[in-house]
Amino acid sequence: MTDPTVNETIARPAPALPDAQTVTEVQHYTDRLFRFRVTRPASLRFRSGEFLMIGLLGDNGKPLLRAYSIASPSWDDELEFYSIKVQDGPLTSKLQHIQPGDQLIVRPKPVGTLVHDALLPGKRLYFFATGTGFAPFASLLREPETYERFDEVIITHTCRDVEELTYGRELIEGLKADEMMQELLGDGLEKIRYYPTTTREESPKMGRITKLIETGELFADLGIPALNPETDRAMVCGSLEFNKDIKTLLEQAGLREGANSEPAEFVVEKAFVG
Repeated sequence: MTDPTVNETIARPAPALPDAQTVTEVQHYTDRLFRFRVTRPASLRFRSGEFLMIGLLGDNGKPLLRAYSIASPSWDDELEFYSIKVQDGPLTSKLQHIQPGDQLIVRPKPVGTLVHDALLPGKRLYFFATGTGFAPFASLLREPETYERFDEVIITHTCRDVEELTYGRELIEGLKADEMMQELLGDGLEKIRYYPTTTREESPKMGRITKLIETGELFADLGIPALNPETDRAMVCGSLEFNKDIKTLLEQAGLREGANSEPAEFVVEKAFVG
């Protein structure tokens, strides 16, 4: 005779995943970095540079969510994310094992400060990123509005090792070779200035971007003037310490922090994962 309690437990379906989207692609770059793409909710509208809450069910059956910048542009049919792997992280310890066909929670409520609406018009736009802080700029670099608003776009990306720069480098190379973007922007792709640096492994350009700004080496290398609130705008995404240090340098140069409700010369993303 069977135990009805056991049968009921076996027959009970797994908890339904709320706001479920399907993983379509996964690419691992290092033992610490990977990107993945998922289907896009039909109702989702967002501005390039914003972030969403995404995640999986935790061991307790409840959603385990974190803020992730959307790395794909607003016009993309899918959503792309760029993530760090934390072996004992509540979410990324699980997230790093996803495969195409798996389900992921994607809450369709985008927010964020790294949007064009939060900046006043200017001539030159700086994207300052460390690590996976490149993600929102991966979105904005593929957004035609970026090149309509600014004459020049400078993306700095600082990582410990050369291998960790792969995602950004491949994106820049792909962007400049993309026929659709060439058709949309014409000569606009020549506006992109890519400035990668490393802090640990030997590379063509070594050093923290904060130090390269302070010494003026960044501007000398690119052949441009120092930061000027009359012409320059900036977006910042990285660790809390990095964000704070860059913010200090921008304010010392006379730039003011903006927001969606009050645009100014620079903005900082405070909800970045990793």
